[in-house]
Amino acid sequence: MTGPAYSSTPVGWREWVGLPGIGMPWLKAKIDTGARTSALHAADLEEFERDGAPWVRFTAHPWQDTDDDPVEVECPVHDRRHVRSSSGHAQQRYVVLLDLSLAGRTVPAEVTLTNRHRMGFRMLVGREALRQGFVVDPGRSYAGVRAPKEFRRRNHGH
Repeated sequence: MTGPAYSSTPVGWREWVGLPGIGMPWLKAKIDTGARTSALHAADLEEFERDGAPWVRFTAHPWQDTDDDPVEVECPVHDRRHVRSSSGHAQQRYVVLLDLSLAGRTVPAEVTLTNRHRMGFRMLVGREALRQGFVVDPGRSYAGVRAPKEFRRRNHGH
């Protein structure tokens, strides 16, 4: 973990985040204190076995509203959980452990994999990740580190 263990790093209701361990340096995320676990848009989910342990293979899409520049990912399965969405629909999801870069700090996060294609943000950051020293100001947007201009332009209009 980068940064002090008990900081009060301010974040807004939406932020630029990174998932450096899977090759996604920047994507827009909604900060959601109503969600326990973070969630990432994942397509083409496929479980397989590696060295006797369960792994999952999926495609992540960094840009909102498009499937351009897909990132192929393989991760160990940390858990499987029944998760109830904001619409009340329950589904079983894979949970993977990923490093989450948020507001200049990197923290470990449990992330569920789900289809967020119709959602406004490809990632949702839940309260378990936020509990690691982040304070949410719902009146602010992008209070943390801004993505470089080429990433902001790439996501503009999406």
